[in-house]
Amino acid sequence: MNLILLQATVAELSNWDKFTEALLLMTIGMLTVFTVLLIIIALGTLLIKTVNKFFPEEVKPVAKAAAAVQAVDQNIQEAINKAIMAISGGKKQAQKIEKI
Repeated sequence: MNLILLQATVAELSNWDKFTEALLLMTIGMLTVFTVLLIIIALGTLLIKTVNKFFPEEVKPVAKAAAAVQAVDQNIQEAINKAIMAISGGKKQAQKIEKI
């Protein structure tokens, strides 16, 4: 008897009632997803801070770029200058040529 009564009440719901129920379910679902994402972000941040605290990255000394620069052969410098002058019509010249 109760089953028939329940089916009758569900069938008698108006479109507005169905819409509000669907809207409520959507809101609850979206809030659940948002909450789970906030928890994931918080745990990820905690994990990153913990790892950085107990296992810091080693700082490697950086060699100066000037020390690594090697001299360019005189023939290569002349060829580069001739190419620049040919392209620019004799208006430009290389000021400094370094091998990197």
